[in-house]
Amino acid sequence: MQYKNVTVIGNGGMGTVCSMILCEKDMDVKMWGYSADELHEMKEARENVKYLPGYPLPASLRLEANAELAFEKADLIVNAVPCQFVRQIFKQLKSSVPDSVPVASVTKGFEKKTLLRPTQILEELLGQRNYVVLSGPTIAEELAKKLPASITAASTNNKAAELVQQAFSCDYLRVYTNNDVLGVELAGAVKNVIAIAAGIIDGIGLGDNAKAALISRGLAEICRLGEKMGARPETFSGLSGLGDLVTTCISSMGRNRGFGERIGKGMSADAALAATESVIEGAATCASVLHLAQNHAIDMPITQAVNSVINGQLTAKQAIHELMTRSLKPE
Repeated sequence: MQYKNVTVIGNGGMGTVCSMILCEKDMDVKMWGYSADELHEMKEARENVKYLPGYPLPASLRLEANAELAFEKADLIVNAVPCQFVRQIFKQLKSSVPDSVPVASVTKGFEKKTLLRPTQILEELLGQRNYVVLSGPTIAEELAKKLPASITAASTNNKAAELVQQAFSCDYLRVYTNNDVLGVELAGAVKNVIAIAAGIIDGIGLGDNAKAALISRGLAEICRLGEKMGARPETFSGLSGLGDLVTTCISSMGRNRGFGERIGKGMSADAALAATESVIEGAATCASVLHLAQNHAIDMPITQAVNSVINGQLTAKQAIHELMTRSLKPE
């Protein structure tokens, strides 16, 4: 089976670039967005002026504000809604979502109140069906430029992962399969927190040695929490682990890194959040990651430091001083 009719939920940068890729592969793609005004603007401009400007939308892409029409004939649904809005959006759409249609999710994070991963939220709302997580080092603008990238399609159902792999693979996007859904989603969530810390390092101007150390120790935090929660250790050395972490920490286009950089240059967390149109997943997820660490008795000092800076309990320089002067221990 090959997918022919795809509904993309969410008109942000990642939802837009997913739609572009699928249209290029001759699928019938409809995009639904929460804001009818934004969809209208996209229809008029034939580009995503707000989230991915400068890249023309495929002529075949349908922008549909009506949920019933958006899901018409769908044999694959792509969830590209920011994590903290997944429950709200899919509650609204639930009555229109066709039964049994698989969902591929590019969403990263943990829900604040429940600490659930995106696919767990979706399963609560939509029931049992095949869920596939797409995750890895994929800056939307680079994909829009058709620069080469690789990602992971993770599912507990190998056939479901393979079908999504086939749907998204093209000459500039290589997709690998994986069955560690927990590990892939967890890595995608926590790396955004580490990226905020990387941005703070850039903002203060602490250099490449400091950032390399941060990425290494940040990966150690991801591994500790993931293994304690039951994920496979090898997942964290793969595309959705180390690969995504490196990209998010070094890319000038990374929203979370950019948010941290503004803090490092002296802005408050609130002001830094207000300075971007996009959702900063790491800021929304940080407290949830810390709760999970506490629930599993895991030490995550970088996550703790980022959370303290976001909450205004420490300045960025104070947080770095605390990290550097912690008691000495083996690596």
